[in-house]
Amino acid sequence: MEKSLVKTPLRKLRRRRTKRVWRLKQKLKLAWKTIKIRVKSHLPGFLSTKKHLLHIKSRKEEQDLAQAARRICKITNDSTKSLAFLLQLPKYSADDFLDRGDLMTPAASPRENISKMWRELHGSKNWENLLDPMHPWLRREIIKYGEFVESVYDSLDFDPLSEFCGSCRYNRNKLFEELGLTRHGYKVTKYIYAMSRVDVPQWFLSSSLGETWSKDSNWMGFVAVSGDRESLRIGRRDIVVAWRGTVTPTEWFMDLRTSKEPFDCEGDHGKNVVKVQSGFFSIYNSKSELTRYNKESASEQTMEEVKRLVNFFTDRGEEVSLTVTGHSLGGALALMNAYEAARDVPELSGNVSVISFGAPRVGNLAFKEKLNSLGVKVLRVVNKQDIVPKLPGIVFNKVLNKLNPITSRLNWVYRHVGTQLKLDVFSSPYVKRDSDFGRSHNLEVYLHVLDGFHSKKSGFRVNARRDVASVNKSTDMLLDHLRIPEFWYQVAHKGLILNKQTGRWVKPVRAPEDIPSPLSTGPKPVYSL
Repeated sequence: MEKSLVKTPLRKLRRRRTKRVWRLKQKLKLAWKTIKIRVKSHLPGFLSTKKHLLHIKSRKEEQDLAQAARRICKITNDSTKSLAFLLQLPKYSADDFLDRGDLMTPAASPRENISKMWRELHGSKNWENLLDPMHPWLRREIIKYGEFVESVYDSLDFDPLSEFCGSCRYNRNKLFEELGLTRHGYKVTKYIYAMSRVDVPQWFLSSSLGETWSKDSNWMGFVAVSGDRESLRIGRRDIVVAWRGTVTPTEWFMDLRTSKEPFDCEGDHGKNVVKVQSGFFSIYNSKSELTRYNKESASEQTMEEVKRLVNFFTDRGEEVSLTVTGHSLGGALALMNAYEAARDVPELSGNVSVISFGAPRVGNLAFKEKLNSLGVKVLRVVNKQDIVPKLPGIVFNKVLNKLNPITSRLNWVYRHVGTQLKLDVFSSPYVKRDSDFGRSHNLEVYLHVLDGFHSKKSGFRVNARRDVASVNKSTDMLLDHLRIPEFWYQVAHKGLILNKQTGRWVKPVRAPEDIPSPLSTGPKPVYSL
């Protein structure tokens, strides 16, 4: 009797232990399966595509895959870390930013021929089924246009001590060469200048110290066109207009006190008149015969060049598209530019798109509806931590949105246009969680988060290739352990050079071809690249 009493609990104990072991094995099996799926999807370092991964046969390849998964997960004894968290750990350390020459991973992904799909990528179906999950071809195209806008910031001389403050440091024929963007296969054909006698931030004004190149104009962007090789890859001749924006998002608060102005004099009148924010309108349309660079407005300069390029390539029997891109204020100018192009250039019918980053609201309901009727496709990339896309009317519009059934037809309320791609800055495992929200408006931050975006439900892409160090070009957002200097992008020695003959530090004299000119300089554009 005693013997049976002793055996019964032991038997039950073994059963319970067996059940626990079985459950643990099932959990581990499920977790390991999840790891393998994630590695297969996001690790082209071992095998180039999913197709190859699905045909793993040898034991050695299985072991390599397992080793890669362990390295990504950095498995520790900390049981509080979930599998999802482990899979999103940063793969970079400070050692990855040491120069190792040709052994380093390229910062750009290979570009495929997208000619058969270019209309969908250009927004013909409002990017339906391309944004979540993000199609890799679309991601590369958006980043390409974002880098065009970033090139305007990178080459802008905004040193208040410079006699050329507000101009581009390079002439248009070597802009992309100086900034390493020749790989995109585009050629700049014209620079765009805008007047600054409007209610804009103080930095926008040219320097008043000494003799300045222009007291009333600033360089705002450029018009470029794809070369022959790039045109074959993307399936058409692509004209790009890139607009830069302001420096800091706090400058947008002054737009809370500005009003709207009629934009399209040829459109409807009365209650349905098309109106845009007055500050944006003034920058885009101001001109004066007393200036060197703005005898024509930014609008007229741009449209003149776009029409010239469209006529040139359509006469050759080519299909032409227009992609207008901009960041911040530039995103607002891009919308007005696309509106005019779709209205005034019939050859571009259905082929006008806008790619904007952190752009504010621009116009009223009539502006939105007219833009839609013209067939302009708009993709707005926004960071949810960025305040600028909520302007103008950050408080007023929020209240009215809650009353949408009543206010949806009010023509005097600011309206966003197009399709929105919403990103989260803190999805990146490389940025500080206590970062200033103002930094989230930075264009390089936008491009970094976009490069890592796959879908709303997935984490930052492990195989994102864009250079992480670019985030700190004009911010301090990267984690300290990466040891990337803060605000590192600047002219060497703040523009001074050492005269070795005299031993003095002096300001260099700009090459004649780099001195701003209101006229086109150099040879006619070469379109074969």
